[in-house]
Amino acid sequence: MNCLTRRFAALTLTAASISLAGGAQAQEITVQALDQYLQPVIDAFEAENPGTKVNLEVVSYQSIAESLPVQLASGGGPDISVVTDLGGLSKYYLDLTPYVDQAYFEKQFGMVLDWMRGKDADPNGIYGLPDSITVTGGFVNKTLFEQAGIDLPGGDATWAEWGAAAHAVAETANTDFPFEMDRSGHRFAAMAISYGAELVDDEGMPVIDEGLRNAIAQFVEWHRDGTMPLDLWGAVGGATMRDNFTDFVNATAVLYYGGSWQLRRLDEEVGDFFDWEVIDSPCGAAACSAMPGGGALAGFKHTHEPELVGKFLNFAARDENLRTMISSAVNIPTAQSMIESGIEYRGVSDKVQSALDTFINQIPKMAPAAYRFQGWPFQRAMMNSLTTRISQVINNEMDIDTALERIDQDVRLAISAARN
Repeated sequence: MNCLTRRFAALTLTAASISLAGGAQAQEITVQALDQYLQPVIDAFEAENPGTKVNLEVVSYQSIAESLPVQLASGGGPDISVVTDLGGLSKYYLDLTPYVDQAYFEKQFGMVLDWMRGKDADPNGIYGLPDSITVTGGFVNKTLFEQAGIDLPGGDATWAEWGAAAHAVAETANTDFPFEMDRSGHRFAAMAISYGAELVDDEGMPVIDEGLRNAIAQFVEWHRDGTMPLDLWGAVGGATMRDNFTDFVNATAVLYYGGSWQLRRLDEEVGDFFDWEVIDSPCGAAACSAMPGGGALAGFKHTHEPELVGKFLNFAARDENLRTMISSAVNIPTAQSMIESGIEYRGVSDKVQSALDTFINQIPKMAPAAYRFQGWPFQRAMMNSLTTRISQVINNEMDIDTALERIDQDVRLAISAARN
């Protein structure tokens, strides 16, 4: 073998070695989540699937809400992420149908799979793992009611009755705030739907009706008569979301309307400071409905490993893995099997377990309009407009009729801009 031949053979061997080494590299994807609850499932997946690597990146909710959409729009971002704007990001979702057990997903998550299907999606496609649901709801300071000598309203009490009771307790117990609600169109939507608001029709267009008008009128009246403080919804401009949880934790609010995602914080920060409980969804003229929400794990079209993305999400959807995720995150499951059989939450107090049971019991009472609104791709446009325009009415910048006109205009403009 001459020198040139030997050199060519050596180069060929080296190239083959590089090729083999490349082929032995682990398949790798990145998953983005809000905390470490996925890590045990990732560890189990990697143990069952040698040669795979799943990297967990823990990020803030703000990153999910603000940075992720920008990344996806530019063709980047993680392979899988927790998403909360389920309809709004649907155009980026990977269709998982070829990689997962479709019949199992339909059986377990059927009621919420539609939230992830965009207007151009396959109506039978699987576009993510909607593992948990959140439920809006009221938290009441029972200790303040006891000190005031006033009975708690019953399970079928109306929004108006809860507002009146909270006002009476605050006056008697000399408490700063009778009733607070997060500055959020999502929380207000629960009240509006209970009053009969449809918010969106079957064609995906906004609905302005008497139910919405009546809910806004009651909400504004509470700000006029002192039931709600003016410096929350009225003090912040635009659609800025404001969490009003702190006043309730400090026992300066009698009644607070937030949601199930705050249970862990409530348990940790209140402890035995005062007695509290979650109330049944207040009723309006049409329903006693909470608003659903929550997150899902979605894979994205830009991934270079679609099969691995699907394989991981199919693994995470197994009952035993879902239970691990839901229990450690103290979330409410969407899986039908867990709703029917219940779930044991490890390391939570009896009070939190009771509160979770109350939240879960609200799910069957949710109005169809609530599910339709939650899955609407333009839900965020409506929520932002509700927050902005209601605040302007509270601040005497416009009347309710004008606010309703502006809400309709705002949302139609957003729809037109997206379609053009």
